[in-house]
Amino acid sequence: MVSEAQLRANKKWSDKNKDKQRIYRYRSYARKFIRDLADDDDLKELQELIHKRLNN
Repeated sequence: MVSEAQLRANKKWSDKNKDKQRIYRYRSYARKFIRDLADDDDLKELQELIHKRLNN
């Protein structure tokens, strides 16, 4: 069980860190997609996108 003070602290952090939360959520989605859902064509496309991004 989470205390009332902890709930308030969590809400305060969430309200102040919307961008961080979005990044954490998208990173989690990307990892899940790569690990569990992507087929070979998806992985090749992602590999190309990552390569292009790293070289720019």
